[in-house]
Amino acid sequence: VFLGNGPSGICLSYLLSGYIPYFKRDSVHPHPILQRKLEEAPDVSILDQDLEYLSEGLEGRSHSPVALLFDTLQHPDTDFGGRAESVLTWWHETDRAIPHLVLGRNAPGGAWHSIEGSMVTLSRGEWMGLPDLPFKDWLKQKRRGLRNNRATAEDIAQYYQQYVMKKGLQKNFRCGTVVTSVRKVSAESISSHAQNDLQENSDLLWNNEKSAEVFQVDGFLRTVEGAKEPFSIYAENVVLATGTYDSPTWLGVKGENLSYVHHQLSALEEAVKNNSIGIMSDPVLIVGAGLTAADAILFAHHCNIPVIHVFRRKVSDPGLIFNQLPKMMYPEYHKVHQMMKEQTAACAGPYECYVSLPEHHLLSFGKDKKCILQDKNGCQKAYKVSMALVLTGSNPNLSFLPNNGIDLAMDSGQAVNPKRNPIDVDPFSYECTQEKGLYALGPLAGDNFVRFVQGGALAAASSLLKKANKNPP
Repeated sequence: VFLGNGPSGICLSYLLSGYIPYFKRDSVHPHPILQRKLEEAPDVSILDQDLEYLSEGLEGRSHSPVALLFDTLQHPDTDFGGRAESVLTWWHETDRAIPHLVLGRNAPGGAWHSIEGSMVTLSRGEWMGLPDLPFKDWLKQKRRGLRNNRATAEDIAQYYQQYVMKKGLQKNFRCGTVVTSVRKVSAESISSHAQNDLQENSDLLWNNEKSAEVFQVDGFLRTVEGAKEPFSIYAENVVLATGTYDSPTWLGVKGENLSYVHHQLSALEEAVKNNSIGIMSDPVLIVGAGLTAADAILFAHHCNIPVIHVFRRKVSDPGLIFNQLPKMMYPEYHKVHQMMKEQTAACAGPYECYVSLPEHHLLSFGKDKKCILQDKNGCQKAYKVSMALVLTGSNPNLSFLPNNGIDLAMDSGQAVNPKRNPIDVDPFSYECTQEKGLYALGPLAGDNFVRFVQGGALAAASSLLKKANKNPP
């Protein structure tokens, strides 16, 4: 059973539905050592080879060796602007399929359905694609090209939904499901009639003799009428692929729960739509220096709404995402970065309606919509605002796991966080080190980009195929 039907879950479902990747004969990979390794066993699928051996020595923008391997097989040389075709060919070997269910709250595509549709993705469009259906080919069928090589969130959400249909995966997907608990139970304690209708092929999904313990996954299905139908499923393996879009991070300061303080960009779009803020309003306070904060600034700028922008780091801090993005590809984010540099409160710059306050942090939100800020020297200032947006990242909601999943994290004294404290997994199988049979993919395991979450799916599929002994010699 997979929890989450975003790109990680879709990719793993594809691999477990018997779609098996092989090295394409006569193709040449730009990486000569990898090419030599691929030629050593051309008849053995990538899933059945030693992933550690194949990924050794690869370098790139991910810390996961298998993520780099799968990415370079699908997009050779792409970071250097290369246009080489994928060196993989896909065979549908139905006898190797492993029965599975993919549970998700939304339609296939996960959080992509909750992002404002006109937002442009950070990654290049071709990097948003899944195996064996290039995103740009799919867009061409819609008679559209990519804007500056990038796609809108609406396109991506549609592409993921159609991918599931085109590849015939929909029978494995159950949308509108909410999981409330995942725990280990002894296989003996489960009577056969406990299986329910969410899982027609229950006898295929697990096999009593093999494991003394199985996972019990409880939750409910939202029906069209809005009722909640409870379910329990038993599975030998559970894959966590729920992403991190669930709960926005709070600053934890006084007044943060007041009605004018929001933690999602959609609140600003809503306020503009119903004219509750406009050109003549007090400024909107935007807290944070990531891409969501930048999107909010661009949106406000576009609507001529005044902005006060507060963030803790220096503008030149190398950890700031803007200092890591190529200028050519991301002109609008580069513009925000320029505004952050040139338009501080101390010196008026060329951008009207925007003030940047680097190295400041928020002390409190007042009932009268006055916010108290403090700079690095301890000086305090008050600003009157129309609304405040705290956009400082988000945390996964793992309330369905014992102890919120904290025991599974790298540092088991802290909550799971995709950037600072991901779930501790084996790098070549993505199985949790603390709990056998439980796997974690995507941001939960520290892979935050669609192009790199697919390596986790490859690693997990390889491990699950070995367990199911559906591996050819």
